[in-house]
Amino acid sequence: MTAFDPRTTPARPELAARHLQGVVAAVRFVDGRTHDVVEPQAPLRRAPSPDAGLLTEAVMGERVVVYETTDEGWAWGQLQADDYVGWLPAAALGPAGAAPTDKVAALRTLVFPGPDIKLTPLAGLPLGARLPIVRQEKTFAVTAAGGFIPAQHLARLDTYEPDFVAVAERFLGAPYLWGGKTSFGIDCSGLVQVALTACGIVCPRDSDMQQSALGTAVAANENFSNLRRGDLVFWPDHVAIMCDAARIIHANAHRMAVTVEPLPEAIARIRATGCEVAAVKRL
Repeated sequence: MTAFDPRTTPARPELAARHLQGVVAAVRFVDGRTHDVVEPQAPLRRAPSPDAGLLTEAVMGERVVVYETTDEGWAWGQLQADDYVGWLPAAALGPAGAAPTDKVAALRTLVFPGPDIKLTPLAGLPLGARLPIVRQEKTFAVTAAGGFIPAQHLARLDTYEPDFVAVAERFLGAPYLWGGKTSFGIDCSGLVQVALTACGIVCPRDSDMQQSALGTAVAANENFSNLRRGDLVFWPDHVAIMCDAARIIHANAHRMAVTVEPLPEAIARIRATGCEVAAVKRL
């Protein structure tokens, strides 16, 4: 059988998606069922346990094809947005409902039970969460579930940000979280994916996938002075975004936050760990 990337292939030795029958080896092949993420954000984990490693996150309104649900409350499936496969809490998912019409365009927003900012919020939603909006009342957009969201925090699904670097810069100071994709915690490739997605650019999840799939290679000169805003700088297992010709923004474990720093300083620090710049890609 052909080898496939397990991160994006819904196949385990005991169970696989039916469309992979004859392509991968598995004991059983099943049809998937489409679900919506109904919580503000949902962890996708390596194994069906709250202690298992976080692979990535899905946000409200994302669709997931579920192939197995356990009695312990875990769903094994594949995110439709970027094909990532893993285990999600089944309670964070619901039947596929009304198609979303709008998305959260603010870094985060609040859902109120009525058209009044003095009411206690029901939930907080991250950038990129998708919702079906049924009407507007005062300055609020009303969701199909009856939640009230400040209308200025939303945008139609078919509208996009013009500058992905500016989107990334809005996360400045957000804590570093391996596998995270929101302002409550985000990693280096998550920052790139969220920023590019906000601009309508399809982007895979992990940095090695991004290095392979995005842009065209740039031959950096000896001191990297020929780079420009928006270039992506890759190291093994790490990626950063050029803010301008000299500085990068990246989510990094060195400072456990999204930070801006001079590129030469980052190169020297990462070189001290034994890693050199692997590639520069220009979109």
